[in-house]
Amino acid sequence: MNGYMGIDIGTSGCKVLIFDEQGRCHSQAYREYNLICPRPGWAELDAEEVIDKCFDVMAEVVRNANTITVRAIGISSQGEAFVPVAADGRLLHHALVSSDNRAAAYAQTWADEFGRDRLYQITGHTPHTLFSLFKLLWLRDHLPDIWKQTWKFLCFEDLLQFRLGVMPHISWPLAGRTMLFDVRKHIWNQEILAAVGLLPAQLAQPAPSGSNIGTIPPTIAEQLSLNPEAIVVTGGHDQPCGALGAGVTEPGAAVYSTGTVECITPVFHRPTFSEGLRDHNLCTYDYTLENMYTTVAYNITGGSILKWFRDQFGQVEIDQARQQDRDPYELLLEAADSEPTNLLILPYFGPSGTPYFDPNISGAIIGLTLATTRDQIIRALLEALALEMRLNLEILEQAGCSITELRVVGGGAKSSYWNQLKADVLSKPIIVTDVTEAACRGAALLACAADRQLPVRQLAESWARPHAKLIPNSTHAAHYERQFTRYKHLYPSIKKLSSLPHYTK
Repeated sequence: MNGYMGIDIGTSGCKVLIFDEQGRCHSQAYREYNLICPRPGWAELDAEEVIDKCFDVMAEVVRNANTITVRAIGISSQGEAFVPVAADGRLLHHALVSSDNRAAAYAQTWADEFGRDRLYQITGHTPHTLFSLFKLLWLRDHLPDIWKQTWKFLCFEDLLQFRLGVMPHISWPLAGRTMLFDVRKHIWNQEILAAVGLLPAQLAQPAPSGSNIGTIPPTIAEQLSLNPEAIVVTGGHDQPCGALGAGVTEPGAAVYSTGTVECITPVFHRPTFSEGLRDHNLCTYDYTLENMYTTVAYNITGGSILKWFRDQFGQVEIDQARQQDRDPYELLLEAADSEPTNLLILPYFGPSGTPYFDPNISGAIIGLTLATTRDQIIRALLEALALEMRLNLEILEQAGCSITELRVVGGGAKSSYWNQLKADVLSKPIIVTDVTEAACRGAALLACAADRQLPVRQLAESWARPHAKLIPNSTHAAHYERQFTRYKHLYPSIKKLSSLPHYTK
């Protein structure tokens, strides 16, 4: 039986799934890796460890699906993170990931010098420290020896391609996340590259999602127990890949992804550059379907907020999970309060995403009393993530992007409790698909379409199978309507407090 492998290289781990021609999952595996934070505000990944674990999970899923012949591989990748690679293939530095904040000054001063509107009109993005552009400037100025030794700067999609033995190509959606890419012409922008001191040859070749970029060499195919004729296909940035895997092919639908980053991804028929989107840092870049575009509304803290709670206050669940061979996150969600809370949490436990792009804000919990329980705080953390997404949805709708259908994917989509809470807070129906790891499915879907020479849209609509639809609880929705009014005042209030002098060591 023919199979198609989808790889999703995330910030906290790598997932690999194998699907058949009908989109049924036959095997899956996952490896976690740790974020390295050598200084406050810095966030890195050991890219060598990441690629090693990608190879481990690829080999594992092939072993566990021994009746499947993998014909093509697609790669979904976290955005922005890049690695400097020497001409002999050595990785010269850890990958600087999205939440790394060391280039904050460049995002301000360099963008002003180049021209913020020029940057937006070329790249479809507004300046933020998360983008590769500003981290490259930091590396150029602070690590000049590494800069001089670098043959290519590769994102994780193209780095894995390179390690699989094919010439690295970067998908248009992932190229868009670097802030070096012209999203209308689909080329690296010479003006931006010249200002940074880069040549196009130092970056991977851009290609549309779903492009066949080569066959894996026999020695590497043998190492992974792969079909020696297996091809590699461009995938994309993880959010558009996830939206495609969830069956989002037309305007009005969007995917709501809960992983390390909390994100909503809709689609448009044309690039949308508007003052309303720009002023709220809502970008425009390529979708995984040609001639379609997307934006991303996101909170960088995302699902990490639950990891923070687990690590700091969840030792009971960690111990219980070990004894029962269960996931500690499942136990935390089971412990969460069943009723809406009156707590308000600002879910910025690192730099904020849209709409504020604030690298210097801190989270906050408002409304604590001696009667507040641990279970209420767990629920309030989830409420905060959903309220932040509701704020972004309101801005999108005011800019003319009406979203009527939300499909949930990612680790959080496995919880019916969490999905219902999202429906109640957003006051919109939530659709659960049959595969929560939709970024892997989107990447595999692109691989299948390239191998079988089928239209990607047609395949996406046949592979995505709605599993359940959750309707908002009217009583809870009314409560969250009131909470949302309060929530919109939370960031300005905390920002004002944060600007006051405070103690530093």
